[in-house]
Amino acid sequence: MRPSFLIATVATMKNKLLLTGDSLQNQISYYLIMLLLVTLPFDKFYSQTAFICFAVHTLIHLRCKDLDGLWNIRNLALISVFLITLISLTYTHFFNLGLDELTRLLLVLLIPVFFAINPFNFSKYRDRLLLVFSVVCVGCVLFLYTCAFRRIIYFHLPLKSIFSDTFVNHHFSAPLGIHATFFSLQVAIALVNLLLLAIKETKWLYRCLCAAGMLFLTAGIVQLGSKAILVALVLTVVLAIPILTLRGRARLRFALISAALSAMVIGGALKAKSFKERYVAELKTDFSQNTSTNESADPRLVRWQTAAEIVYKRPILGYGSGAELPLLMDAYFQKKLYSSYLFKLNAHNQYITFLITSGIVGLLFYLCTLGFGFATAYIRHDVMLMTFILLITTVSISESLLNAEKSVYFYALFFSFLVYALPRKTMAKGDTKTQYFFNQRATKSANSPSF
Repeated sequence: MRPSFLIATVATMKNKLLLTGDSLQNQISYYLIMLLLVTLPFDKFYSQTAFICFAVHTLIHLRCKDLDGLWNIRNLALISVFLITLISLTYTHFFNLGLDELTRLLLVLLIPVFFAINPFNFSKYRDRLLLVFSVVCVGCVLFLYTCAFRRIIYFHLPLKSIFSDTFVNHHFSAPLGIHATFFSLQVAIALVNLLLLAIKETKWLYRCLCAAGMLFLTAGIVQLGSKAILVALVLTVVLAIPILTLRGRARLRFALISAALSAMVIGGALKAKSFKERYVAELKTDFSQNTSTNESADPRLVRWQTAAEIVYKRPILGYGSGAELPLLMDAYFQKKLYSSYLFKLNAHNQYITFLITSGIVGLLFYLCTLGFGFATAYIRHDVMLMTFILLITTVSISESLLNAEKSVYFYALFFSFLVYALPRKTMAKGDTKTQYFFNQRATKSANSPSF
């Protein structure tokens, strides 16, 4: 490979990723949004600092006309989770805990608001920003594997111990100080983005780079051991991508190949004892009725049943913000679920969490928010938004997603970013919806920037 070609490639990537060629205000916005994305896998201090800088920059350049797009259904859907918590705070008996919960969800309100009043063209730079985020995620996965192999070499362990329980799930993500499932959410977004780039690209070198990144991210997903993330990714690759981007035989061919490759990856992973334990044995345990003291944690199904008994007493409006943990602690103790009691485990199900805190009303609001995301992604044929909503929907079954600050930041940032980054186009007069969708995809494919 000639040095001149490498230099040209590096220069092209620099121009496409770092130089926006826009006004100074928009250039600063671009780099600050980039910081919002690239600090996501790291300590919350960096993410909060990046958002404060973005908010201050937005307020400095704020004009009256920027407030016009603040009040609309889109923003109402994006901030609905915060509004549910605020309303349920008015009747809770655990006001201090409810106030802590509301504070934790403050970014769900602030990020959409500041995105709305910032005139930055999110859709214009969406691909660049997502690519930067994907590169950072690849770097993080490589860093985690480096840390794992350093420990293996230091303790003179066999290389195959990388597949042991010592380096799976939370043990693998520990060097970053982040929950394995919450980091898997980010890796999944990066993986799908690189897959779409590989499909769209024509230059073999860029496709090879995308394929290499996808290989590392896939290995990271398996190593992190999140069952919900794996399900969402399979649904995205096998169903969402072909349905939203392809037609006819190409759609069926892509779905069959994706299903075969997914089966190969999952089958290969299950050959390792630790992964089989993680993906199969632990799944059976979670849905069992066994509360043996030999287990480190009580099965999820037992905890869900305990939470359901609490919900049954006040199903409409729930008990108010902050009520989940105190009520569950009492119920765990009464049912002798001492492991859950000692570790202060929540319901580990976002839907049940809403039922406890804000009842059926709060759950319906959350479901409507997810429905808004699904409908928007389908109507606009946006794979990335569909991937995000599938991830949130599936992870909400196994985790109380909005009870942790890092997952709240991921939810608020990516939901707002992907919605605001949708192409700003309207349907031409006389076009049918089907013609409009295909025109949208054709235009996007023709105008999309290279790697």
